[in-house]
Amino acid sequence: MDITAKKQWQLQRERNMRIRAMRNISENFIPRIILVLMCFIYIMPYYWMLVTSLKSSMELRAAPPTLFPHEIHFEHYLEAVRFIPFFRYMMNSLTIVVFAVIGAIISNSLVGYGFSRINWPGREGLFYVVIATMFIPFPVVLVALFDIFAKLHLINTFFPLIIPAYTGSALYIFMMRQYLLTIPKEISDAGFIDGATEFEIFYKLILPLMKPVVAVVAIFTALNSWNDFLGPLIYLQNQRMYTLSIGLQFFRSQHEVEYSLLMAASTLVALPVVVIFLCFQRFFVEGITIGAVKG
Repeated sequence: MDITAKKQWQLQRERNMRIRAMRNISENFIPRIILVLMCFIYIMPYYWMLVTSLKSSMELRAAPPTLFPHEIHFEHYLEAVRFIPFFRYMMNSLTIVVFAVIGAIISNSLVGYGFSRINWPGREGLFYVVIATMFIPFPVVLVALFDIFAKLHLINTFFPLIIPAYTGSALYIFMMRQYLLTIPKEISDAGFIDGATEFEIFYKLILPLMKPVVAVVAIFTALNSWNDFLGPLIYLQNQRMYTLSIGLQFFRSQHEVEYSLLMAASTLVALPVVVIFLCFQRFFVEGITIGAVKG
C-alpha cells in the first residue's frame, strides 16, 4: 500500500506540474507571442516607409521588393525639404500646436476642476450633457463653425484651428474630472483653512498634482493638431500658411512618381510625433491608468 500510495502521489505531482506548465504557457507565453505579432504588424508600415525613403529609384522598381536597401540615400531627405517650403510649413504647424496645447490645458483643466471639486446645482446633469457631445460627428458642426469664423473674418488665419482648443473638449474634460476625483478632498479643505481662494487652490495645490493627465491632454492635442488635415484644408487658403499635412499633399501632387522623396517627407512629418510620445510615455501611461480608476 505504501508503494502504491507513493506512485499515486508522484503521478498526482507530475499531473499538477503539467497543469502549472500549461497554465504558465497560456497566461504568459501565448499573450507575449500575440503582442509581438501585433507590434510587428503596427511597426511594419513605418519600417517600410523608412526603408523606401532610403532606396534608389532603380531599387524601388525591383521585383520582388527588397527588405533592406542595398544603397542608402540620405540625400532624398534634402531633396524632399527643398521641393517644398518644408520649414515654413513646419513652423506653421508648430505655431498651431503650441497655442492649441496651451488652450487645451487651460480650458479642460478648469472645466474638469469645476465638475469634480466644486459643488453647484445641476453639476451632474450638465456634465452628462457635455459627455453627450462626444457622440456628435464633426461634419455635423463643420458648416456652422465655418460660417461663424467667416462672419468673424477669421478665414485664412490660424485662429479657426486654435480657438476651438480654448473651448474645451468633452473627452479631455472627462479625463480631467476622473483624475481629479482620485485626489483627496482634504487637500482643498486644508487650502480653505489657510485662507486660499478657489483659484489659488486650483493653481497652487491641485494643478501640480495633475501633471500626468495634463501631459496626456497635451500629447493628444499636439498629435491631433499636428496631423490635422481637414481643418487647414478648409480654413487656410494662402499657400504660405499651409501646415505640413497640407504641404505633404501638395508635395504628392507635384511628385507622384518619386516615392522615395514622398516617403522621406512623410518620415520627417511623422518623426516629431514619435519623439513626443517617447519623451512623455511615462506621463501618458500614468495619466490614462490613474484617470480610469475612479468613476
